[in-house]
Amino acid sequence: MLDMQSWFIREHVGMLKLTDTYDILDPDTNEQVGIAKENPGGLMTVLRLAVNKQMLPTRVDIYEGAVAEGRPAFSIKRGFTLLRSKIDILSPEGEVLGWFKSKMFSLGGAFRVFDAQGNEVALVQGNWKGWDFKFLDGSGNELGCVTKKWSGIGKELFTSADNYIISLNTEPDEAMATLLLAAGLAIDVIYGEGG
Repeated sequence: MLDMQSWFIREHVGMLKLTDTYDILDPDTNEQVGIAKENPGGLMTVLRLAVNKQMLPTRVDIYEGAVAEGRPAFSIKRGFTLLRSKIDILSPEGEVLGWFKSKMFSLGGAFRVFDAQGNEVALVQGNWKGWDFKFLDGSGNELGCVTKKWSGIGKELFTSADNYIISLNTEPDEAMATLLLAAGLAIDVIYGEGG
């Protein structure tokens, strides 16, 4: 999964869901290569009934293959947040592989992507209305993008399920692919979902 340059993300459809699950597919073959499953914990799941879920801690585990079992390939973890959140990307052993830091006063929903050593490797900048995001390096060169795939007016109007493509412009190493796949998932799962 992490040796690919693009991924099709398909959110599981559901009404009144408290947690999200996403299939990760190869966009060329439509074969499922992974699954992302939100695991906020028992108490945090119940609190979502009364508190905006964007303020509560959550964890998204990303697994290779079609089943969410065994050790995840990596995880995305956010603690309590009010204005700006720091989101960690964790290895299967719990080591920090990198993190995201949202920009203060950003109209485009931008956040910065850092590697484990604290070096900024990308800026995610985009447009919530058009659901078009770009991964930019420090010089403003585009590393990749996230674009929404509309799935039909009925599904879009009556559910919160999203479909989108995460694509990278060059073949990345596994560390960069992990960070950018996590960033693409975080746009929807961590930053984008309403309370």
